[in-house]
Amino acid sequence: MTIDSDPVPGPLRAAVLLLRAEAVALGLVAAWLIWSDLTAQTTDLASALLVTAFAVGGAVALWALGGALSRRRAGARAPAIVLQLMLLPVGWFMIEGGLGWLGLPLIALGIGMVGLLVSGPTNRALGFGDPTP
Repeated sequence: MTIDSDPVPGPLRAAVLLLRAEAVALGLVAAWLIWSDLTAQTTDLASALLVTAFAVGGAVALWALGGALSRRRAGARAPAIVLQLMLLPVGWFMIEGGLGWLGLPLIALGIGMVGLLVSGPTNRALGFGDPTP
């Protein structure tokens, strides 16, 4: 059900584009994991398949949530926020492990995406709160 026939507001459009970009990036990681699984000399097959399946599932979920939000499905916002908040501990542990160049942008991405997903224009577009701007 579409809440509003107005164009998709900027913050929601940006959130959808970033979710889709995250899905593509995670899809590339999943493709690399599949290649690694197929070419590894020795591996713990169960663990390798589980990690690969997690990456594939995450890419599919991010892409689907982006599509649902672009169609203004209010129920997609909470899972999208949860996935973005998962970037915070991942980024933190990357910083602790000496990968601050990657951890800091992940934390910033997670916080920025949550901000986009809870902004006033996004709330109104998804039918939350006061419908007047």
